[in-house]
Amino acid sequence: MLRRVFHLLSKKAFIDFTWFAWQQAAPSRSCARGCLNPLAQCVGAIMLSLLGFSSSALSAMAADTPDMSHAAWDQLLKAHVVVLREGQATQVDYQSLAAKRVELKSYLDELGRVKPETFDSWSKAGRLAFLINAYNAWTVELILTQYPDLKSIKELGSWIRSPWAKSFIPLLGKSRSLDDIEHQLIRGSGLYNEPRIHFAVNCASIGCPALRAEAYTAADLDAQLAGQTRTFLMDRSRNRPTSDGLVLSAIFTWYRDDFEQGWGGIDTLESFLAEQATTLGLSAEQAKQLQSKTLSLQYGDYDWRLNDITR
Repeated sequence: MLRRVFHLLSKKAFIDFTWFAWQQAAPSRSCARGCLNPLAQCVGAIMLSLLGFSSSALSAMAADTPDMSHAAWDQLLKAHVVVLREGQATQVDYQSLAAKRVELKSYLDELGRVKPETFDSWSKAGRLAFLINAYNAWTVELILTQYPDLKSIKELGSWIRSPWAKSFIPLLGKSRSLDDIEHQLIRGSGLYNEPRIHFAVNCASIGCPALRAEAYTAADLDAQLAGQTRTFLMDRSRNRPTSDGLVLSAIFTWYRDDFEQGWGGIDTLESFLAEQATTLGLSAEQAKQLQSKTLSLQYGDYDWRLNDITR
C-alpha cells in the first residue's frame, strides 16, 4: 500500500515538474519575437514523450480542477431540515443547528478560503452550486446570530439597511452581502442565465421556496434545480389556479425579467409557466390562455415569518 502511495505521489510530482518545464518552454507573452527557453523546451519535450502525453492533453489535465465538496453542509442540512408535503416546504431546526454552530462555521471558513482563481477554474455547475450553498449557509448563520430572539429575518435589518445588504461574508477575496451573492455573483455576472436559482436560494422565511435538505452539487445541479422548481410550483399556498386566473408567489413579479432571458428557449414568463402547466394544476384551456397572455396573473402576499420548526 505504501509503495503504491509513493508511486502515485512520485508520478504527480513528475507531471507537475513536466508541466512547469513545458510552460517555461512556451513563448513568453512579453516576448514579441516568440523567444523560447531552449533548455526548458528540450526537457519538457523529453518528459512529455516519456509520459506519453501531448501538450494539449497535459493542458487539459492542469485545467481539470475538481469542484468543491459540500459534504459538511450536506450533513448539516440532512440532520436539521424537516421536509413537508413531499418537498413543497421545509422547516429548519434552528435550535439543534445552534448546537452544531462550530461545524457550520468550519464549513463557512472553508468557503471563505476559496481563492477567486480556484473558483474560476471550476465547472460552471460547480461555481453555481458553490454560490447557492454559500448564500443558504450564510443565511442560516445570520439567523443564528440572534436566534431564538427573532420571528423574521427582516428583524436583522435596520431602517437604513436590509439584512441582505449587510457586508459580513468573507467570500472570494472580498467582504460581501447576501445581495452581492445573489444579485452580483449569480444574477449580475451574466454567466449563468438560470432563473431556477430563485427556487434554490433561501431567505429563511415561510414564503421562500423550501431550503433543500441536501447541498447542491455540480453533478446533480440541473436535476436539483428542476426538482426545486417542480415542488415550489406544486405548493398551492403560494401558486394556485383560480376561477379567474392564476395566483403566483411574489417571486415571479420581483424577478420576472430573469424568466424572460431565453433560458431553455423561453423568453416570456407566461411561456415558462405554460411549460409547468401540469405542475401548476392548470387546465388545458388555462395553459392556452397563458401562451396567448390572456390569463390573469395575480401575486400573493409574501410570508416573512421565520421558517423555524418550533414556530
